[in-house]
Amino acid sequence: MKKDCLEIVRSKCENCSGCALAKNRKNVVFSDGNPSTAKIVLIGEAPGEMEDETGRPFVGRAGQLLNDFLSDAGISRDEDVYLINTVKCRPPENRVPTEAEQTACRKFLNAQIDIINPRAIVLCGATALKTFVQLDKKQTISKVRGQWMTINVDGKDYRAITIFHPSYLLRNNSMAEGSPRRLMQEDLANIKNEILPDVDHSMDKNDVVFMEPREIAMV
Repeated sequence: MKKDCLEIVRSKCENCSGCALAKNRKNVVFSDGNPSTAKIVLIGEAPGEMEDETGRPFVGRAGQLLNDFLSDAGISRDEDVYLINTVKCRPPENRVPTEAEQTACRKFLNAQIDIINPRAIVLCGATALKTFVQLDKKQTISKVRGQWMTINVDGKDYRAITIFHPSYLLRNNSMAEGSPRRLMQEDLANIKNEILPDVDHSMDKNDVVFMEPREIAMV
């Protein structure tokens, strides 16, 4: 049922020309993950070059790093997480999507959340956070990440938490205490314990090559 509903939304999205981003896209980047089993909706910023080429979110270097951190936390990208972006088309030169572009795409974003009906929403990066939360000038992602909050989407409340975007972690390789990568590990462990305490992927680990923290730091 969820897949059928999402296919209807995808079809409308692929035919959308609601903003200028539609003119230069190669592919609409709608989603990734299993909507039937996903308990978490993870929202990123916007598609990059590889996402535009493949039509899938989080497939470049940042996406691979996100995969490593998810696996290390015992969270399955394929089964536990439904990955989307605030906009479905690539902004030129990978710039931050404008407010108008986000507004034009918001109906698709909200529909995806409503259909998945997740246990929690993970806001990945500052753009995703600002889409749902009004911040004052003193509030930065570094200060609000890792804190559980409630956000409202079309009249329904959801548990939500903010994490660093993996593209930011590509520029910060340290695994020292308090570093962005160490905080990412802690935040994903928190999400696993809070949202997926009943999900065990230990049987899957024979098929997965995990990276030690020092190896992650070299990505």
